[in-house]
Amino acid sequence: MRLSAFKVLAKPIVAATIKPKVFKAAVKIGLLGLLGLGSISLYAQAANLEPAKANLKSPTANMQLIDLRDDEIPVGNEADDLSDLDMLSAADETDNWTDDDIDAQGDPSALDESDEVYSDIPDEVAQVSLSAISPETLKTFVAAVDLVRREYIDPVNDEELFNNAMSGMLTKLDSHAEFLDAEAYENLRAFTQGDVGDIGLQAEYQPEVGYWVVTQVIADSPADTKGIAVGDYLHQIDEFKLDEYKQSNDVKQLLNGIAGTQVDLVTSKAGRRKHTVTLQRNNSHPQTIGIRLVDKMAVIKLPAFQDNSREQILQSLTSLDAPVAGILLDLRDNPGGVLTSAVKVASLFMTDTDVVQVESRQKPLRVLSTQGNALLKPLPVVILQNRYSASAAEVVASSLQTQKRAAIVGEVSYGKGSVQSVLPLNDEQAIKLTVAHYLTATGKDIDKIGVQPDVILSGNETTWEQQALEILSQQVNSSGIRFVLKSQLEQDAVGTVRENSTK
Repeated sequence: MRLSAFKVLAKPIVAATIKPKVFKAAVKIGLLGLLGLGSISLYAQAANLEPAKANLKSPTANMQLIDLRDDEIPVGNEADDLSDLDMLSAADETDNWTDDDIDAQGDPSALDESDEVYSDIPDEVAQVSLSAISPETLKTFVAAVDLVRREYIDPVNDEELFNNAMSGMLTKLDSHAEFLDAEAYENLRAFTQGDVGDIGLQAEYQPEVGYWVVTQVIADSPADTKGIAVGDYLHQIDEFKLDEYKQSNDVKQLLNGIAGTQVDLVTSKAGRRKHTVTLQRNNSHPQTIGIRLVDKMAVIKLPAFQDNSREQILQSLTSLDAPVAGILLDLRDNPGGVLTSAVKVASLFMTDTDVVQVESRQKPLRVLSTQGNALLKPLPVVILQNRYSASAAEVVASSLQTQKRAAIVGEVSYGKGSVQSVLPLNDEQAIKLTVAHYLTATGKDIDKIGVQPDVILSGNETTWEQQALEILSQQVNSSGIRFVLKSQLEQDAVGTVRENSTK
C-alpha cells in the first residue's frame, strides 16, 4: 500500500504497517455503503462466477410423464419429452435474484455461456480515491485498529481485525447482511448445488436443570473451534429464546441451515454468566429430498430451495414407480433458498401465472411468472408449513394459495420478504447484501407478516402430516399419473414386440 494515500492522517506510520491486501478489501467494501454506489453493478459479476456449461445434459432429459388413464404408453416421439424442464426462462428474467438469510448465488443455468470468470471489484469502485472518505472517519478507524493491536490482551492480526470490522458493518445494516470469508463463501456457493450446513452440535432439554444442554459437539466443527463444549447451557439461537416448550426439531432447525451462513448463540457454562458467540454453518453435507407414497398421495419433504430442487422433485417421483394421485408438499422448517428455484417449483403446478413481485432500489417493480410445462397441474396439492417456513417457501405457498391451486395448512409462516445477493470482493471473499424486497403475486407484503394458512393446525406437530393427508384425500378424484424413465419405456416396448413375435 502506498504511504502517500494516507497523507491526510496524523500518524501515517500506523497505516503503513497494515497489510495492503487486507486494507484494500476493507476500503472497497466500505465504499459500497459510504458512497451509496449501486450494488447492481457488482451483482452482474456475482452471476458469472460459475458459467453454465452448454453441454451439461438435462437431469430430466430421459423422463416422461405418463397419464395412467390412457390405455397405451406412448413410446419414442409420441412421448412427452421433459428435457426442456431444467432451464426456465424465468431464471434469465430475474437476473439471478436470490433470497433469504441463506442466500446464495443465482441459478447457474441462467448464466451466460462463457468461460470467463469475473471476480474483481468494478473499476468505478476500485478507483475511488481514499479522499472520498471523510479524513476524520478514516483517521479514527485506523487509530482504533492501532489501539487494539497495541493494547488488547492477546495478539491479533490485521486480517482478523478487518474481517471483523467488515462483518460488524454489514450485520449492523440488517440481520441478513454479512461478510463471507473464504470458507463461508465456498460453502454458500456449494449450497446452490445441494449442500446444507450446521455448526456441529446437538442439544436437548433437560428438565432436572431447566435448560437446553449441549449433548454433542463434533470435533473441529465451528462449535468446537469457538469453545462450545458438552454440558454447556444453550439459552438462545439468533432472536429465539429457548424454553421447555421448544421442540427438539425446532432447535435443530434453528441450528441448521444453508452452508456458509451465520448463527448467533447465547450459551453459558453451568452457573456462569452468559455470552454470545457467532458461528458460521460450515459443517456442510448434501441435502436430500424425502418422498413417501401414502394411499397414492406423494409426501414430498423439501428442506430448502436450491438450483436443482425442481429436478430432484421430478426424480423423486420417478423413484416411486407407482401412480400418484395427489401431492403433499411439506415445507415445514424450510428456510428458503434461491428465489429462481421457487419460481421453478411453482411452475410445476401452474401455467402462465404470476408467482412473485420483486422490488429493488435499482430497478422498477418486476413480476416473475411461471414458465415451461406444469407437469403436476392435474394433481391436487396441499402445502404443509410451520413458523420456520420462510422466504422462498413463502413465495411458493403464497403463489399457489393466491391462485387457489393449493390449500395451505399448518401455522402462520415466518414472514421474511427480503432478497439478498452475494457480491464477490475477490476470488475468495464476498459480502451478502439485502438488495430487494419481494411481495406476493398480488402485491401483498409478507415481511414480518407471513403466509396465513387456509387450515390452522395445532397440537403436537407430529400429527400434522396425517391431518394434511386427510385434507388432501378429499380432493383426490383420479387414478393418478406417474413418472418413468425413457430407458425403461424403451425396454418395455422392445419386450412387448419380442413377446408378440413369438406368438
